[in-house]
Amino acid sequence: MAYSSDEIIKREIIDYLGHETSGVKLRIFPQSSNEDQKPFSEGGLTFGFNGVSYGSCDAAWYVDEKWVDGLNGKEIDKKPVLALEGTDALNRNSGGNALYQRFHHALGAVKNGVVGVYYLKKGRQRIQPDLFGMAYFASKVERGKYLITDDLAVVKDLLKRYHDPKAFSAYVDEYLEKMHEFFNAKFQQFYNGDWKEFAKKRSTIIKDNYVIKYAGRSRRNFTDGSQRAGHIAVGEMFLTKYYFYDKKFYYLFPKMTRQDLEMLDKSKDTDKEWFLLRNEPNVFIKTIDDVKGVDKNIKKKFLKIKDEPLKGAAFTTFNVYTREIVSKLESGEYRIKE
Repeated sequence: MAYSSDEIIKREIIDYLGHETSGVKLRIFPQSSNEDQKPFSEGGLTFGFNGVSYGSCDAAWYVDEKWVDGLNGKEIDKKPVLALEGTDALNRNSGGNALYQRFHHALGAVKNGVVGVYYLKKGRQRIQPDLFGMAYFASKVERGKYLITDDLAVVKDLLKRYHDPKAFSAYVDEYLEKMHEFFNAKFQQFYNGDWKEFAKKRSTIIKDNYVIKYAGRSRRNFTDGSQRAGHIAVGEMFLTKYYFYDKKFYYLFPKMTRQDLEMLDKSKDTDKEWFLLRNEPNVFIKTIDDVKGVDKNIKKKFLKIKDEPLKGAAFTTFNVYTREIVSKLESGEYRIKE
């Protein structure tokens, strides 16, 4: 019998760490359970902040101390120490930005001041280097720290040190620096250490006070469940947000209109990915209607292909006119409306 990714990770956690490590207790549920969907303060494994849920984790470790859940403000007598989201994706031909798609699950714990761990079980593929940068920069601005690893020994080491706050903090800081060094080395390799080179390759415009990430998303991408565009868009959103954590972030979808956004806000109001895209602090979804100064003929070109998949003539049209918009946004001839 082939086990799912979640089941493999959960079995490995229990086999390697047991249900308690150095007095820190484990909360974990079998794959068949829906208990993980409940907030941590209600016995589940879902973390969030200011009413925004960031998704459920596979496991969390806690101690019997008072804690206030940042998702709903409830005070409970169980304080989470570490929250883990795991995947067997490296053994399942899931590479590239597919690995970003679960990044936000442990992020909810990090926003609560808890150590979050994204565990990618060792496999045929390697961890996407961008993940190390995303988590490192998130750790600079959020209340908690975020670690990326392919080794559960890191979790064991942390739990053993929990009751010695100095040792615990030192271990986390040292691990974060190793993550940063690895990210930096890969950034030098892929982009020659140049953010302008990064921007050119990653559909990004970098300004003094803000950054624009542009993508060919359409309304249908978010309403057709088979396309998984919401997962991809959320992953790319968090990458850009944390790489440029000190700037305002405009996420530009030139194939969409303001009316499309309004319709999605109504029809996808319970969709987790869309809710994150619309509610993440300092992130603003923008459409062709929000590009100030855009030529009317260019807007017509985008409206003509807005519901078409990006292939063939539609793909060519998108590329040609996106390049023109990007060029004029870079020069300042066009601007993003507030």
